[in-house]
Amino acid sequence: MPFVRIDALKADTARLDALGRAVHEAMTETIDIPADDRFQVLTSHDGTRGTLRYDDGYLGIRRDDDLVFVSITMRRGRTPAQKQALYRRIAELAEEYAGTEPRNVFVRLTENEPIDWSFGDGVAQYAVG
Repeated sequence: MPFVRIDALKADTARLDALGRAVHEAMTETIDIPADDRFQVLTSHDGTRGTLRYDDGYLGIRRDDDLVFVSITMRRGRTPAQKQALYRRIAELAEEYAGTEPRNVFVRLTENEPIDWSFGDGVAQYAVG
């Protein structure tokens, strides 16, 4: 079960929805996430309070205020090739669905263990035993 957080500057609801759809579809295509396994927090920042800060040229990539931060937390187990395919597909679909240029798609992936999840009722449903 991945947990996705998407943060963007001055994004309207339609753009946030398109970005959420792009990320979820990329995960179903590249890392075998079930279609009904969608848990996302989509946040637009207005640029005055709680703004996003970034380097506009780090690693030679020219970013601008259309930058989108995508943070994915998921269980450990995907190969480097699967992760690279995921990053590529997120960038492709973010451009197709939301008009976000691939250079402005920043993805951070964090992996954890089954015991690190509770889906409700105070129970670690993925925990063995």
